Amino acid sequence: MTTDSLRSGPGANGRTSGDRARLPVREHLPACGPAAASGVPVLDVVVPVYNEEKDLRPCVLRLHDHLSRTFPYAFRITVADNASTDSTPAVAAALAAELRGVRYVRLEEKGRGRALRTVWSESDAPVLAYMDVDLSTDLNALLPLVAPLISGHSDLAIGSRLARSARVVRGSKREFISRAYNLILRSSLAAGFSDAQCGFKAVRSEVAERLLPMVEDSGWFFDTELLVLAERAGLRIHEVPVDWIDDPDSTVHIVRTATEDLKGVWRVGRALAVGALPLDRLARPFGDDPRDRALTGVERGLARQLVGFCVVGVLSTLFYLALYSLFRLGVGPQLANGGALLVSAVANTAANRRLTFGVRGRDGAVRHQAQGLVVFAIGLALTSGSLAALGAATGSPSHSTELAVLITANLAATVLRFLLLRAWVFPARACPEPEPEPEPEPDSDSEDVR
Repeated sequence: MTTDSLRSGPGANGRTSGDRARLPVREHLPACGPAAASGVPVLDVVVPVYNEEKDLRPCVLRLHDHLSRTFPYAFRITVADNASTDSTPAVAAALAAELRGVRYVRLEEKGRGRALRTVWSESDAPVLAYMDVDLSTDLNALLPLVAPLISGHSDLAIGSRLARSARVVRGSKREFISRAYNLILRSSLAAGFSDAQCGFKAVRSEVAERLLPMVEDSGWFFDTELLVLAERAGLRIHEVPVDWIDDPDSTVHIVRTATEDLKGVWRVGRALAVGALPLDRLARPFGDDPRDRALTGVERGLARQLVGFCVVGVLSTLFYLALYSLFRLGVGPQLANGGALLVSAVANTAANRRLTFGVRGRDGAVRHQAQGLVVFAIGLALTSGSLAALGAATGSPSHSTELAVLITANLAATVLRFLLLRAWVFPARACPEPEPEPEPEPDSDSEDVR
């Protein structure tokens, strides 16, 4: 199945692109019902493999035994063989014939991400998971991993080797690489999850249906890209501390994988910065309680917006002062101030649009920048007026005095700038009034008892 077909075709539940305004409310999956009666599993665990003839059979036997004894729902194990050249296909086919609830899928191209995207996209199970064939993660974490997805509490779940209560046995080299990589994700992509690369994850199918077409990577960066996009869209990611033992015979090429991951970080960061991803398709309704969704006129997010505005304001002020100092080397104070303020205002509007007010995509971006320039004009008037007053009062002020005056003038304009951005440039969208339920039509055959 190609990425294009995923983008345009209906999903596993039959919905087409015209229905994709937002995700439905999460619901607790029933333990038994029409799906269970028809043989559709609640959980589909994918084991992606490449040349794993040695480890595949003991892995699947152990996993199948564990699920049969402990998992209270119907399940399936899918061995996704991506272009193995040894006897892995024969081992997988034998397991599928021997064990009930085990199937084998063959792909002719390599890539863990490609295998997961293909199998998850075609699966009929409402909860999709995967784990590495070496079973480095203790299987006792499997039920805690998928339980929040079954209950409707969370959208995705990940095993974490870096959580405080996790117990991990591995070498110092891999430990350093793992922690350094997650530090890079936190600093560059503002990732909030603790472990991107642990081979132990799960996702609800309706989330996967919309999220997978946005994920470009087909290799090891697939996990990271999936999680970053989900987190940026506001989906709930549940983390499970795991017991994990490193596989000394792992065939992962660390240097090549790290290089590809860094390229992926740059690509995803650039796409998020320009708003090129339709993350609004992953929006969830606010709360699962109808009483929450019926509230109207309630202003939400003010505290978060204030924090975001302050962070953006501090960074853009430093950027503005650096530009002013640079421009001041060649031109007078007024021209330096105007040029620095114009450049920083464009960056400030773009940052506040995305980070403070949560506006994604390119719709309205030009209008927002135009309105932001009006706000910029107010700041320009305040700062230019302050510089003019300083020049009239002192004649030839020092550079440090100019910066102090500019900082004071910018602080004076900050409150007005925030109010204008919030009320005019990025106004909060009003919550629609709930439509009243239609009254039932009277039965013409019934007697009037009034």
